[in-house]
Amino acid sequence: MQKDTVLVTGGAGFIGSAVVRNLIKNTQYKVVNVDKLTYAGHLSSLGPARTSERHIFEKVDICDAAQMTRIMSSYRPRLIMHLAAESHVDRSIEGPGVFVQTNVIGTYTLLEAAFNYYQSLSMDDRSDFVFHHISTDEVYGSLGSDGYFTEQTAYRPNSPYSATKAGADHLVRAWHKTYGLPTVISNCSNNYGPYQHPEKLIPLVIGKALAGEKLPVYGKGENIRDWLYVEDHANALLTIAGEGTAGEVYNVGGHNELTNIAVVQKICEVLNDIKPKSDGGSYQDQISFVQDRPGHDLRYAIDASKIENELGWTPAHTFETGLRETIQWYLNNTEWRQQFKYSYDGKRLGLAHHK
Repeated sequence: MQKDTVLVTGGAGFIGSAVVRNLIKNTQYKVVNVDKLTYAGHLSSLGPARTSERHIFEKVDICDAAQMTRIMSSYRPRLIMHLAAESHVDRSIEGPGVFVQTNVIGTYTLLEAAFNYYQSLSMDDRSDFVFHHISTDEVYGSLGSDGYFTEQTAYRPNSPYSATKAGADHLVRAWHKTYGLPTVISNCSNNYGPYQHPEKLIPLVIGKALAGEKLPVYGKGENIRDWLYVEDHANALLTIAGEGTAGEVYNVGGHNELTNIAVVQKICEVLNDIKPKSDGGSYQDQISFVQDRPGHDLRYAIDASKIENELGWTPAHTFETGLRETIQWYLNNTEWRQQFKYSYDGKRLGLAHHK
């Protein structure tokens, strides 16, 4: 086993690329980045990490058992961080099949390859090995007006996306309990930040605001999410991977509960400040309420006391500081945003019957 090697699946995606950038910038690990490069995966999201001599890219589908076996045998990682997933709820409503394939079958395939690799290790190397599965708070379903998700909250997923992530979580737990594979699971709240695909709420609103288009808000905008800056999340993931206990689950939250309409209004406020409209108007005037998402969960909120008390992690950003950094990044990186115009036209997803 190469004790200086980390295998990251989905490392060209939004959260995965943040993890790779963090590993290259702040550690001496060699990073093997496995990504299929779907519409949401772009190597440009790696920034300077892409050309680091410690970064190795493998364009591979995690559902390909032979390739995953080859990669583990060739690079012999000490740590596997599994972030490869289909992740957009609206797309899961229109086409759930690919979510089942990637999130459930892909996780199963990866677990099998990891377990076979783990069995080949010496007893000393086994004691250092970790399989870290990165998941979402959406597996817990919807909260009422009070209370928080904890690591003991029962699973009640309500969308095809969250159901497939819940299935993946259960598989990871089973491979630990049944086969003894050293695994940890983390469930995070809504991420935002640089390099996020423009189909997601915050970059979507930023792009439409700058284009002078209507800013769509589902329903009455009363749905509540806990927002987590992606760089804070990447730091949390490295903390869990390095210091977490095998068999444990860690919830990661940003301590930033906001309604969707409040998020959109805050984006408009920041844009009014740093990118005023030429006609002197307000971006808030572009807000438009649209038909709600089917099965739209009312509220998510994370109790992140376990990771704080046991591992010492807390988020470094407030929503205000993280949002301002995010908006400034999108203003400074228009070329990065433009690459998506051929794969996503900004139109509404998630209302059609599934395919």
